[in-house]
Formats: sequence, structure tokens, C-alpha cells
Amino acid sequence: MLRRRIIPCLDVRRGRLVKGVRFRDLRDCGDPVDAAARYAEAGADEIVWLNISAGEEAWAELLHAVERAARRVDVPLCVGGGVDGFERARDLLLAGADKVSVNTAPLDRPELVSELAAGLGSQCVVVAVDAARANGSWEAHASAGRRATGRDAIEWSREVVERGAGELLVTSIDADGGHAGYDLDLIAAVTAAVRVPVVASGGAGGPADMAAALAAGAQAALAASIFHDGETTVAEVKQEVAACGLPIRL
Repeated sequence: MLRRRIIPCLDVRRGRLVKGVRFRDLRDCGDPVDAAARYAEAGADEIVWLNISAGEEAWAELLHAVERAARRVDVPLCVGGGVDGFERARDLLLAGADKVSVNTAPLDRPELVSELAAGLGSQCVVVAVDAARANGSWEAHASAGRRATGRDAIEWSREVVERGAGELLVTSIDADGGHAGYDLDLIAAVTAAVRVPVVASGGAGGPADMAAALAAGAQAALAASIFHDGETTVAEVKQEVAACGLPIRL
């Protein structure tokens, strides 16, 4: 049985680690490279780096920061934000990222997922699905949650997996930053619809919430502010997951 993963998330804007509520009201939380190294040393199974101001930052600066992070961490590094084509995805991998996350670009041009999978391999293609409840289901959003697309998030998850995505990063916009727990119904619906690992995101308030997301079917649970603010540690989350009988690397 595959071991579950605990993943700290680094939302990066203009070179700084930030966190907000429902993708808004961002506050500074320090240097992202230092944070990545700290979490790797603390036992994180992976680091997700999301560049949420991709249109405002020089691409070369992002690549340089990823290079610095990759030299300092010994766990997989997944980087997303501003990946609008094959060349940028390849640039991130050459800079040291192990996986590339895409969100807005494939919603506008779904063929991108197929191109990335064919050229780079499905194992490093992560599609981020930002979903908000709508009409009895969930709607996929683009542009860091700011733009509704009209696409059903569950159907969109199926489509990108069929196109070659190797993993999904599923974030509940409704729960994001609320510390009241993940949208477990969303997690269960996506994991039942696809055959690839699902990373649950949005809403963790503590170790029990992360364990609940894994119990709901996710292969990995991602959190940001509860780690950045020192409310809990990776080790404490893993102990909670192990206590629930789920396989985890302690």
C-alpha cells in the first residue's frame, strides 16, 4: 500500500512566501527558499511551490529561486504558476523542479496537458483543480480562483487524467484558509472519478483535518498557514495519520 504524503505549500508572490484566505488578503510569511529547506528537514514528503503572481514577476527570477531551493532540499519539489506552454514547464524541470503544476493554461487550452505528458512524462505533470461549489457540484476556476470557467470540476478532473496528467492538486476555494477542514465531499468525488493520486488542499486547521482528507481518499494532504504560523508540525501531522491506521513515513 502506498504511503500517504504530507506536503507543505509555499504560495509565493513577488519572491516572498505569502498566505491568505480564499486566495485573498495575502500576508507575508518570509523567504520561500528558507521555508522549503526548513520543511524538508522537518520530514515533509514533498514541497509544493505555487507562484501566484506569475504575470508580475520576471521568469528568470523564479527559475533562479527554484534552483536555489532544489539545491537545498532533498524531497520532491513541485512548482506551478505561469506555466503557459511546454517551454516553461521544461525550464522549471531543468531548474530543479521534479514536477510542474498547471492550472489556468489547460483550462484555456486543454491540449497542453497532452503535450506536457507526451514531452515530459505523466509522472511530472500535475494539474491543479481549484474548485468552488456550484449547482450541486463544483465548478473549476482559473487565474488563482478569480475566474469561473463553467467547467464541472469532476468532469474536468477526468478529462485531464485522460489527457495524461499524473497527479491532481485539488483545492477547495470555499474552504481555503478557513481552518475548518477540507471539503471531504470534493475529495471523495474526485478520487472516485480518477485513477491517479489526488493531493487534497484548502482548509486544514490541524493534524486531524489532514488525516481526515487522507481517509477520504487523497494520497497526499497539503497545508500552508498551519505550518507557516507554527500551529502544528509535519511530525505531529504524521503521528495523527499513523494513529488513524494509514501508512505514512514517520
